Amino acid sequence: MTYVFLVLAILAEVIATSALKASESFSRLGPSLVVVLGYGVSFYLLTLVLRDLPLGVTYAVWSGLGIVLVTLFGVVVYREVPDLPAILGLAMIVGGVAILHLFSSASPH
Repeated sequence: MTYVFLVLAILAEVIATSALKASESFSRLGPSLVVVLGYGVSFYLLTLVLRDLPLGVTYAVWSGLGIVLVTLFGVVVYREVPDLPAILGLAMIVGGVAILHLFSSASPH
C-alpha cells in the first residue's frame, strides 16, 4: 500500500499545483479550494508513505514525478511547451530518481 499512497500523493500534489494558475493568486474560490484540499491530501498521504520509506527517497520520487506530470499538464492545458534544455533537465530529474530508487542503499528494494 505504501506505493499506492505515494502515487496518490503525487496525483493530489499535481492537481493542487496545476490549480494554482487557475486560482489567479487565490482570487477565485473554486481553484483555490482545489489547491488547499489537494495539498492537504497529498501531505497526509506522504505521512503514511514515510512510515515505510526514507524521507529522502520519498521526497525525490514525489517531487521528481510531480515536476514531470505538472509539466505535461502545462503542455496539454496551457500549451506551455518546454524547450530542449527543459526537456533535458526533466530527463535528468527522472534519471536521478531512477538511480536513487534502483541503486541507492537508502532506498528499500
